[in-house]
Amino acid sequence: MKHFEQSQLLNKLPKQFFASLVKKVGEVVAQGHDVINLGQGNPDQPTPDHIVKSLQDAAGNPSHHKYSPFQGHSFFKEAISTFYKREYDVDINPDTEVAILFGGKAGLVEIPQCLLNEGDTVLVPDPGYPDYWSGVALAKAKMEYMPLKEVYHFLPNYEAINPEILADAKLMFLNYPNNPTGAVANSDFFRKTVELANQHDICVVHDFAYGAIGFDGKKPLSFLQTPGAKDVGIEIYTLSKTFNMAGWRVGFAVGNESVIKAINLLQDHMYVSIFGAIQEAAATALLDPQSCVDDLVELYEERRNILVQGLHEIGWEVTSPMGSFFAWLKVPDGFTSEQFADKLLYEAHVVVAPGIGFGSYGEGYVRVGLLTSTDRLKEAVRRIRELKIF
Repeated sequence: MKHFEQSQLLNKLPKQFFASLVKKVGEVVAQGHDVINLGQGNPDQPTPDHIVKSLQDAAGNPSHHKYSPFQGHSFFKEAISTFYKREYDVDINPDTEVAILFGGKAGLVEIPQCLLNEGDTVLVPDPGYPDYWSGVALAKAKMEYMPLKEVYHFLPNYEAINPEILADAKLMFLNYPNNPTGAVANSDFFRKTVELANQHDICVVHDFAYGAIGFDGKKPLSFLQTPGAKDVGIEIYTLSKTFNMAGWRVGFAVGNESVIKAINLLQDHMYVSIFGAIQEAAATALLDPQSCVDDLVELYEERRNILVQGLHEIGWEVTSPMGSFFAWLKVPDGFTSEQFADKLLYEAHVVVAPGIGFGSYGEGYVRVGLLTSTDRLKEAVRRIRELKIF
């Protein structure tokens, strides 16, 4: 059989750091060990019944068996507009300020290809979601990293960015509540972001994947709530986390008309929109009462509290996350993040994600997902205690 070489473009894509972690975990599981996997970001709860029922009913509608409109059904876009007005008091024009996405990841990877030319500069958070890097590579652009340091509450310090880099930058990725740190942004930070973007003609892409998940009674802010935000950027929202619909692959971008137009144009050449029944169920999720979301946030907060309290009790001084379903924990002295993750995997059979996989400023931390039962979290803490590290 002939072997066809991959393109140079594919060969230049970032290496998938976590593929090696998955392989390690698989080997330990194959040896028969009971592994507690806190290293992944895959929601563990089912999609709420009323959303599933909406899909089931809509799937029987013959009109959905045909191609959907290229840029999505108007009823779904109108639901998105209603959702943003109700949740954030943000006005969204469903006709010109919404792009339907095949999950949030698709939009995040597409956006550099929509707005950048070869060699253009993108500002990305470090640590950050690795798929930002993939989109930049596909656009043949270059990345400049914005360190997220604990001293600045894991917000980028714009004053520390080289002025020449700011002058060259055309795109900026932000993500709050943050993956992997669990940090949240405040209105003052978003106001400074709009000012910076205006000053340097930077398009801001705010990844709002964990927008529903804020703790201690504090609702995370939408970037678009900031005056002038739509002038300088967009927000990307996914139903994966808010409604446990990760496998459904449906999300949307909202905001600046010119950016939305570019996303729609690219997608016109790639897709014929999402199955109409999924769009109908997604609209149900956005428009129906949000008690299922409230229950989910309460569940994650309970898990957070149990994990953090348990780790404090064994002497691991960690900071409690303010949002998302991740905790960002400092590793003990004497370990790199990967060495510590390996020790937990091989000796305690507990999986965590090494911080270095999210960027160089992730070194010294591990990411823990709140995506298993409270009993399993307690068991993970018990196993870590037995290592006698702390």
